[in-house]
Amino acid sequence: MSNIKDSKFAQFFHNLPGAFSAYHFSWSWFGAKLHGHPSEKIFVIGITGTKGKTTTIELVNAILEAAGKKTALLGSYRMKVGEESGKNTLGNSMPGRGYIQKFLARAVAAGCNYALVEVTSQGVVAHRHRFINWNIGAITNLAPEHIESHGSFENYRAAKLSFLSHVLRKGGMVFLNRDDKYFEFFRDALPGDRTLTYGKDDEWIRQYLPKLSPMRSLQGEPTKKFLMSDFNEENVALAVAVAREIGIPGRMIADAITNFEGVPGRMEFVRSRGLTAIVDYAHTPDSLEAAYRAVQPRPTPNYAEPRLICILGSVGATGDRRTGRDTWKRPEMGKIAAHYCDKIFLTNEDPYNEDPEKILDEIEAGIATLPYPRPDVVKILDRHEAIQQAVAEMKDGDVVIGTGKGSEDWMHLAAGKRIPWNERQEFENALKEKIKD
Repeated sequence: MSNIKDSKFAQFFHNLPGAFSAYHFSWSWFGAKLHGHPSEKIFVIGITGTKGKTTTIELVNAILEAAGKKTALLGSYRMKVGEESGKNTLGNSMPGRGYIQKFLARAVAAGCNYALVEVTSQGVVAHRHRFINWNIGAITNLAPEHIESHGSFENYRAAKLSFLSHVLRKGGMVFLNRDDKYFEFFRDALPGDRTLTYGKDDEWIRQYLPKLSPMRSLQGEPTKKFLMSDFNEENVALAVAVAREIGIPGRMIADAITNFEGVPGRMEFVRSRGLTAIVDYAHTPDSLEAAYRAVQPRPTPNYAEPRLICILGSVGATGDRRTGRDTWKRPEMGKIAAHYCDKIFLTNEDPYNEDPEKILDEIEAGIATLPYPRPDVVKILDRHEAIQQAVAEMKDGDVVIGTGKGSEDWMHLAAGKRIPWNERQEFENALKEKIKD
């Protein structure tokens, strides 16, 4: 029996003007009503932005837990309510059909003090932020993303603004990033004494950050897993701003950040006998450049010419008009990779229903716009083989980074087919094979 969501009736209904909005708005209202408006009984924090949401929400959670608070968390990587925690297997960091209200009700029933929620632009368009009394709403940053599904960058930006405006209407506080290039847009659109700002130059950050983030060599074993790069400094600045507003003592905040081990699949190091591979979720031009800049190896007395070897792909389209995959960014990502990487392996990420060869060709077109000398480019559709070959070619001091997959459990192929995937395990196995040889 075919899925009702894929039926002709469902497609006709969703194409009716206003039907999509009305359907999801109704679900948000019904979910709140069904579960007794649980957000009125718990402190709710929502984090939105193009990148950094998952790391920031986990940082805030770590600080609150260190302060003895009981928390619930709903994000792209995992869901937790009190002591119960597990990976998010729904494929959606902001699920619909009343799920968020159900989550908040569970958090209240478990005696949680705080609920932390990742807020996506698609979720806002589907009204999933409605009928929630947000106490704090914050934005990490903004960059072009989901343009095809929203119709324009302006629509994407408007979705972020809609969430933050909603928080203010509910009487909550809003935090804006002074280091983001769209800061002035949001500041001008959200005036008032409940709109606060944060940035890497905040006094507290300048006071504590040097103690928290000593420079580390990528070739050496790190003291901890969390990489305090430029973009993670912004994530830390937001987490600190939120924690201080709540009233968490400064020393407790510093201790929590010092002990924070990062998020699987976000700048996750895989090491073996001096060889370093990195797993990261970067899938936009801005996040890709930030990742490459953060992990580019520097020459040392032991490694005079270390290379950055990059494994790169881009997600394909499913065929649903609301799930476009921003084909514009593929050549841009190719340009960025060509600028930072010494060798590039172009490979599958999640091709869905697009021709995977076409996706790689579009990335390669961006690489070709750079003048010579360009990095070597190898196309291997099978991501397993691409990782194996990239690691096999590593020399001492080199760094291999795979982007786009992060901690995802599946690779999505055509016609709804998917195969199990574990990027970290792929790198671990490849490193073991190399050491055996």
